[in-house]
Amino acid sequence: MYQSPTHGKVTLEQLEKIISEYMAKDKKAKYQVIVGSDSQKTKSGAYDFVTALIVHRIGNGGIYFWKRDVIDKKMGLKERIYLEATNSLQASENFVSFFKLNGISKYDIQIHVDIGHNGQTREMINEVVGMIRGSGYDIKIKPDSFGASKVADKYT
Repeated sequence: MYQSPTHGKVTLEQLEKIISEYMAKDKKAKYQVIVGSDSQKTKSGAYDFVTALIVHRIGNGGIYFWKRDVIDKKMGLKERIYLEATNSLQASENFVSFFKLNGISKYDIQIHVDIGHNGQTREMINEVVGMIRGSGYDIKIKPDSFGASKVADKYT
């Protein structure tokens, strides 16, 4: 189940229909498809993971959807970052299949990861970037990873 500030709770089938209709409204527009994930520790000690899917109609706004997974186990920063990246990869794979089935294969998905050159995550950049690129996706890290650090983070 995904959620949207515009459409509320939507199933995967509804999500696919909304995205198809959105992109069909302006076939001449240039689109950017972005997936990003973020996580935060909750008061109860569990971890709240949010994955966001953004369809950006360049120069004319966009729409986004997000889903939440709560994992109740202890984990370190490295494990969390890898799980965020894996969640984004998994969501991207689902949407690549959807786009191909609907003839929208010309759009590459960009994965935004909440890591950067400042802070504790800097040591993980090469590993995470290599994992994402090795899976065939373009990747953005901070400060260019707004899909993770702004959109997904808004809901964690």
